[in-house]
Amino acid sequence: MKTFILSLAAAAALFAASASAQDLQPLDRIAAVVDEDVILASELERAVANIRGQYATRQDQLPPQDILERQVLERLITLRLQTATAQRTGVRVSDQDVDQAIAAIAQQNNFTIDQLRRQLAGDGMSFDDFRDSLRDELLIQRMRQRFAQTRISVSDAEVEAALSAQATGAQYRLAHILVALPEGATPEQIQTGQQKIDGIKSLLDRNEMEFSAAAVRYSDSPNALEGGDLGWRRADEIPAAFATAVTDLQPGQIIGPIRGPSGFQLLQLVDRRDAAQSSGAGSVTEFQARHILLRAQPGDDAAAKARADSLRARIVGGADFAELARENSDDASTKASGGDLGWFTQDQFGPDFGSQVAAIGDGDVSQPFRTQAGWHIVQRQATRQTAGNADNRRAQVREAIGQRKLEDEWDRYVRELRGEAYVSVRVGPNRDPEIGG
Repeated sequence: MKTFILSLAAAAALFAASASAQDLQPLDRIAAVVDEDVILASELERAVANIRGQYATRQDQLPPQDILERQVLERLITLRLQTATAQRTGVRVSDQDVDQAIAAIAQQNNFTIDQLRRQLAGDGMSFDDFRDSLRDELLIQRMRQRFAQTRISVSDAEVEAALSAQATGAQYRLAHILVALPEGATPEQIQTGQQKIDGIKSLLDRNEMEFSAAAVRYSDSPNALEGGDLGWRRADEIPAAFATAVTDLQPGQIIGPIRGPSGFQLLQLVDRRDAAQSSGAGSVTEFQARHILLRAQPGDDAAAKARADSLRARIVGGADFAELARENSDDASTKASGGDLGWFTQDQFGPDFGSQVAAIGDGDVSQPFRTQAGWHIVQRQATRQTAGNADNRRAQVREAIGQRKLEDEWDRYVRELRGEAYVSVRVGPNRDPEIGG
């Protein structure tokens, strides 16, 4: 949960400029048209300024202004497309959800809400912009959860193969550079991409640029501005096209270019370590929680949802969760104990239930959510790390494979959104020629 909240805070800080088109000022120019929405030049300027603030001591790692603006504008475009899709498909984030996320961010940083406001103001960010950006990030997180539940599955055979591949226990920190190709790329587009990736590789081979700096300047990946960093991964979490070669690399060495489904890639092994070196290696996250289950009768799903909404409102208003569970829950195995589920791993009660528990903080009460069993309300009470046994290792590996699949499928899905959208860029050298600007 801490990682999730901090990532929300970082994303909100980066895209605090992404305001509603309703805030359009009379003299504000349009930077891009995205379907029926617009991104303002002032939004782009603030987002670029936020990036420059993050790189205040590393300005030499940033690309030239026009390239930086193009990268940031592309991020704003894909962000706008994702939030619009989430809203169109029924994903909702309430004011109370945003308030809870802000409270969690403040708590994680040992701030009061007022201190967080002052911190944001000191960083040149309004609290309203922060709220709007946080709402967008929560929307996208929820859409990703729904996407994972409907499109991602992991077979037992995949888990067994991954467990076998973990015999060495090695972990690898990786970074990559992507030169993206569109779906159904023409021979000319493929040739241009090949020339670009070969040129980047030549710069790196001649030691004229650090890999991270080249990623910031040239990569088309969403993590370009983070130097292409992919973090620490086990062998089973590395794409198959790279996995075998990575195990033979020394830190600093580079693989590629390799043509993949997204385009041409270069991959660098930044560092390697034994699993025992990593903090928490072999440990598993467990949650303690209690829940209320309301089974929906055929044709009465809306009524069950309404009951769940009413019970949650009473809990938020101060009613005792355990007492309401004893009076209302349809889970016979936990009803007498006030809905107590004890300690459990994320996938123990299924991915739908586990993702909801993982997405809230200790002490928080979830929004009502639906599983095959019915409508649930969950209160997460505590979190702990425990030594992993065989079952826990399997659950961990299954989650890792699912996460890797989700990353790949989600990136592909976002590219599809981008390819199908109407986007007209009105600024910079890549602006639409018929529009000018």
